[in-house]
Amino acid sequence: MGGYLLRRLLQSVVILLGITLITFALLYLLPADPARMIAGRSATAETVMQIRAELGLNESLPVQYARYLARLAHGDLGRSYAQKIEVTELLSSRIGATFLLMLGGIFFELLIGIPAGILAAVRRRTAADQSVMVGAFLGVSAPQFVVGLLLLYILAYKVPVFPLGGFGSLTHLILPAFTLGIAGGGWYARVMRSSMLDVIHRDFVRTAWAKGLSGSRVIWKHTVRNALLPVVSMVGLDIGTFMGGVVVVESVFGWPGIGQLAWQAIQIVDIPVIMGVVMVSAIAIVLGNLLADLVYPLLDPKIRYGG
Repeated sequence: MGGYLLRRLLQSVVILLGITLITFALLYLLPADPARMIAGRSATAETVMQIRAELGLNESLPVQYARYLARLAHGDLGRSYAQKIEVTELLSSRIGATFLLMLGGIFFELLIGIPAGILAAVRRRTAADQSVMVGAFLGVSAPQFVVGLLLLYILAYKVPVFPLGGFGSLTHLILPAFTLGIAGGGWYARVMRSSMLDVIHRDFVRTAWAKGLSGSRVIWKHTVRNALLPVVSMVGLDIGTFMGGVVVVESVFGWPGIGQLAWQAIQIVDIPVIMGVVMVSAIAIVLGNLLADLVYPLLDPKIRYGG
């Protein structure tokens, strides 16, 4: 396992370097000028040129990227062009809220998707199966801002069970997390159903039935456990997706996460902040995939680390 973790660590470093290079190049090629965005429309050309020089934007792409990597090696993500404070400080003030929303969203995805997928697979080609698939389709298709606004209107305005947005307590978390869970739960239900149907027809499940084991034991111990593998992969991806910020949900519920920070930075081409958010998202995806790989052998002993 130690060798496997070392290989994954080296691979992760290469992946992160590649992501920073691609993102940096794309931002460099943007037609928008960060110096002009900072100076304002009425600023003179001399003022804009002075800001460009102060920010090092006059240098070539290789020089700017090399300087960025040098700072990154020392844990320095740079300073925000607009807010004039360290990117690390900005991210630190937002990452806690994003982490909570990530945990809540994944919790509701699993709570909705796994039982629904199991029910649909066990009751294949029945009304229950069709109902689950229709519900999954609606959950996946419904725009998150519409779902969020409906939940706010019904459960926070008409029936004031939850607060009208904001951050600070568990009650603030439930509605935005449930909004994420509805869409994600639809995907999880479909994947779980498909995986269950695939596992049910395998030889070891037939053998379990032939041994006379109870239906519940065959389903839960032999089928569900092996069918969870693709779901674990999806959880690993969702960790990275949610930690990169969910702009729509955060905006609807006034959630002070990384997504709102990234959207504000994109509007004014605040390159250090954008790069910081990309790094957080990329690291979260790498860690999420690594966590999924470590969980696989626990669900299926035939899988070995690095196999």
